[in-house]
Amino acid sequence: MSETILIENEELAVEVHPLGAEMQSLRTADGRDFLWNGDARWWTGRSPILFPIVGKAPGDLIAVNGKTYPMAQHGFARRRVFDLIDRTKAACRHRLVSTEATREVYPFDFSLVVEHRLDGRTLTVTAEVNNPGESPLPFGIGFHPAFLWPLPGAAGKTHRVILDNGAEPGVIQLENGLIGKTLHGSPFEAGRLELEPSLFENDALIFPEDAGTGLAYGADDGPKLHFIFENLPNVALWQKPGAPFLCIEPWHGMAAHAGGTAELVERPYTVALAAGESMRFGFAVEIRE
Repeated sequence: MSETILIENEELAVEVHPLGAEMQSLRTADGRDFLWNGDARWWTGRSPILFPIVGKAPGDLIAVNGKTYPMAQHGFARRRVFDLIDRTKAACRHRLVSTEATREVYPFDFSLVVEHRLDGRTLTVTAEVNNPGESPLPFGIGFHPAFLWPLPGAAGKTHRVILDNGAEPGVIQLENGLIGKTLHGSPFEAGRLELEPSLFENDALIFPEDAGTGLAYGADDGPKLHFIFENLPNVALWQKPGAPFLCIEPWHGMAAHAGGTAELVERPYTVALAAGESMRFGFAVEIRE
């Protein structure tokens, strides 16, 4: 397997592994790493790319026109080796394409290109999906980056998530990993959420809509991460209770409905990409101090 790719500029350094095109670190020039380290005692992920589904499927099976295929939670891209197709000092691009092996579990042709790019103190991660086939390509896609909680230099300080739009989006709870039917009241107050581990006792907080296109995470008088989302209407927050990280997850697509069908096209927020078309999704995160 190829080695991890390092990209850097005068402010930041990022490592990306070809397995899953997954970011491994996000360091400032003074050596502080803001990304979770993948400690297996808690969670081995760091920043997986979720494709061609986000979340779970009933019985780990998806259906396409009534035929079922095995599909693990969050899809297979995070477990596949991507090819490095372009690299500069401050950017790299990896690509995953359909093969006989992927078509056995997902009967479509596709190309998925993931780019990591640095500009000053901002990292931008994008995923472009292309449909080279002759029929619509159904999929969900998402990002699952985990950041330290507390952030470097903010130990002992209260951390918050603050939505740029000041909204109070409703939250959906998972039922055995699947999307529940009830939209519950928001944990946000005027766009602000004070973080505590008890919020995640019942798994992730999932906001299917109205969380907006940007948010900040951090302590009031410490470092902060500011996010901008591109074409990603669903947002989730997740911590394994007590673990020293917070996942900030923008998605286009969610788990299947609890008690619903396994049909891929009926999953909430599934994209149906027309033949010959491409679509881009992404997030940018800026470290502010």
